[in-house]
Parts: sequence; structure tokens; C-alpha cells
Amino acid sequence: MCSPDPIVRELVGIRADTPWTVILYNDDVHTFDEVILQLVKATGCAVEEAGKIALNAHAAGRAAAYSGTFDECFRVNGVLREIQLVTEIEG
Repeated sequence: MCSPDPIVRELVGIRADTPWTVILYNDDVHTFDEVILQLVKATGCAVEEAGKIALNAHAAGRAAAYSGTFDECFRVNGVLREIQLVTEIEG
């Protein structure tokens, strides 16, 4: 996945390397298996960890799926959205 466009990079500025978090929201469209597999694909985490994230999103309505630099979160967010999971990046 490509890096964010220059306008996004400018808005982010020096905060690009500070901790950012990808938030995964619960939805009624995807199965747990679909979410878990996409989390593993996006983050490289173990299936067990992805299951915990999916369960947290289901129970609380949202869960932290990944934390890292803005560029890392941008990439992870893009992979999660490949199957139309509802996400956002918080920083």
C-alpha cells in the first residue's frame, strides 16, 4: 500500500512518528472468522490475539487493533478496509 498523500503527511507533520492507533469498530456484516483473518493479514499478529481484538470490538463496540507510527497505521488501516471493515486512525 502506498504512503498517504502529501497533504495528509503535511497535516500530520512531526506527529507521524508518535504513537497512533487503528480502531476497529464492531459491525453486523462480517463473521468473526473474516475479521480475525483480516486482522492477521493486516497486523501479522497471532490468530489468538486477533480473536481477542475481534471479541473486544464486538463487546465494546470498538477496539484498538494496532498501534505504531502513522505510516504503519495507515497501511494496517488500508488492509482492514479491503473487506470494508469500519476503522479509523487515532493519534
